[in-house]
Amino acid sequence: MSLRLGEEFPNFTLNTTAGKFQLHEWLGNKWGILFSHPADYTPVCTTELSRAAKLAPDFAKRNTKLIGLSCDSIDNHHGWIKDLQAYGGPNIQCTGDTCKLVPHGEFPFPIIDDSERKLAKQLGMIDPAEFDSKGLPLTARAVFFIGPDKKVKASLLYPATTGRNFDEILRLLDSLQLSARLPIATPVDWKVGDKVMVPPNVTDADVQKHFPQGVEIKKDLPSGKGYIRMAQV
Repeated sequence: MSLRLGEEFPNFTLNTTAGKFQLHEWLGNKWGILFSHPADYTPVCTTELSRAAKLAPDFAKRNTKLIGLSCDSIDNHHGWIKDLQAYGGPNIQCTGDTCKLVPHGEFPFPIIDDSERKLAKQLGMIDPAEFDSKGLPLTARAVFFIGPDKKVKASLLYPATTGRNFDEILRLLDSLQLSARLPIATPVDWKVGDKVMVPPNVTDADVQKHFPQGVEIKKDLPSGKGYIRMAQV
């Protein structure tokens, strides 16, 4: 992708299903996840955005806003949203950080009109193997995690052929938010409630400050080095 970890995410002026706004202003002090899909009215994309809509309350609980993007027009997005609501069942309507199931209502997050492909090209989201009926390139399945400081915290890139796992997106968000709050790292297959790792560069003073219950050190490694330190948070 064009953006590197730690770089500021561009403050695009966006034309979306929720109106026109600047990204940074819309995010405010929240986390953001911007994700692209190849095209409206396509099968895999319908399953993905329906799933994202169902999970809107889970993202809201994590102080996180969602925003979608494809190379389709606003009118196309609005028409497709009706299919998303029908496919996904009851819609989820959010007011601030509170979300609830309702038979009808606004879609829980905006979708960007990038029909001129400006954002897709600038952010490196073009799928080289996918084209529309006019021969124009389509967006891949990209995901950008944007922190409250408007910097890129993580990114994922899938081809059009592979739908994303939104449980993994939530898991990654949990890890990013926890490591932003504490001097920790999360091990393989970590999920909320599991023990975390305390990196070797965390000083004893910081260990006592953040992990008063102490850490477990694995000492039976052949190297004899105590670099694997685990803690419960």
